[in-house]
Amino acid sequence: MFTRIMAVVLAVIVVLTIGFSVMGVVAVNNQQITGRLNQLISEAHDVAYLAAHNRSISSSFNVLGVESEEQKFLEWKSNKIYKDWGAYILLVDRKRRVMDNINLAGQDDPEFVSSLNSKELNDAFSQVLSGGEIAVRTLTGGEASFTVGVPYIRNDQVLGAVLIHTKAQAIEGDVWSVTRPVVLISLVVLLLSGVLIFFYVRRIMRPLRALTNASRAMTNGDFSARVEDVQGAPEIREMANAFNTMADQLSDTERSRREFVANVSHELRSPITAISGFVQGMEDGTIPPEEHPKYLKLVSDETRRLTKLIHDLLVLSRLERDDATLDIHDFDICEMLRRAVIRRMGDLERKQMEVDCDFREDPCMVRADSDRIEQVVVNLVDNALKFTPQHGRLRLTTEDSGDHMTITVADNGTGILPEDRPHVFERFFTADRAHTAGKGTGLGLSICQRILEMHGQTIRLLDTREGAAFAFTLAKGAPRKEIEPDESDLD
Repeated sequence: MFTRIMAVVLAVIVVLTIGFSVMGVVAVNNQQITGRLNQLISEAHDVAYLAAHNRSISSSFNVLGVESEEQKFLEWKSNKIYKDWGAYILLVDRKRRVMDNINLAGQDDPEFVSSLNSKELNDAFSQVLSGGEIAVRTLTGGEASFTVGVPYIRNDQVLGAVLIHTKAQAIEGDVWSVTRPVVLISLVVLLLSGVLIFFYVRRIMRPLRALTNASRAMTNGDFSARVEDVQGAPEIREMANAFNTMADQLSDTERSRREFVANVSHELRSPITAISGFVQGMEDGTIPPEEHPKYLKLVSDETRRLTKLIHDLLVLSRLERDDATLDIHDFDICEMLRRAVIRRMGDLERKQMEVDCDFREDPCMVRADSDRIEQVVVNLVDNALKFTPQHGRLRLTTEDSGDHMTITVADNGTGILPEDRPHVFERFFTADRAHTAGKGTGLGLSICQRILEMHGQTIRLLDTREGAAFAFTLAKGAPRKEIEPDESDLD
């Protein structure tokens, strides 16, 4: 992956470098041509100035025996331009009198002089005499050349024209001399960019590789894999932190899953082992016939316990499904608490327990799923009955807590040890940990907590001096409408 990314990045750099290099060469070359043309035009202006002050024009710039100072300057300027540019210089006045350096140019480069096109020179001469300046590139005899022309003026009158004709190479120069520095700079930039991007991409890829390795480890079941010491861009660090957070959550989920499976296995194995042992003892005669009723009662108790455990597991599984729904409506929670007490009246009487109903709001209308909330009430009342001794007390309370109703189920039983209090809502936290073995499956309070979470409410264990007290909240319902008596019933 790293190699592919580097190849793509370097390919992009190469393409961009070549593109910018080509544009740079073209720009520099055009700037060079423009600069040299402007310089040659400036030379033509100097010749025009000297010609404007020359009263007589000879047939050649290098005619011997000419004493005129203007002529000497023209000769010096002509030689300098020819030396610098290898140019053919033509100075023509309106009477078509001509001064040129054809003799010197013809000696050094006769082919260039012979290739001159008189028609093109005449056209250029006509344009300059009209008062304009020219700078054109032409193809003469298969070879490119440049011609510049300026008028020479005296007393605001165009007296003639100065034409300078030179090979294109003198203006355009050696292309390689322009291209070479650009290519060298491009290569240096390309090399530096490649090195810098190599280290930068490798720095970016390091945490990505760590993420990949950690992901593979988690795929293979190693939920301890983490991405450590993440460096680089903020987005990479944020992604690594998100991955670590996800890994922590998955690790917790996997640990909970394993604990759940282990607990379920343990809870199922205990009653099944007991049932199997008792039945086998009765079959092989280990348990005498006269004691069979006693052990059949134990088998029946373990069967009920096993049935209750499976029922609670199914209930908890249904509650945790994504498509679990609630049937929300208004009902009187006080009435539900009374029914729960009536259903357990037999157990209450056997234990001679006192029931205290402190309904500060009666009726207490709440808005919830009555069937689900009844499960909560029954679980809390059953727990109070299980862990409260003879002559104990059960207290049920409802009160208005402002934006919700609070329902409390309390007892004065054995209570919960301080070290066990943080774990009471954990699955399979059975009462045997509170030294009352065999009293439950350890799923009742987990079911209660899940039901109230589905309602967006809470359940908590209260701090009490004796026994245990659980309080849960419910949303307020609409006030109950009083039913007006029918007049026909009064007759």
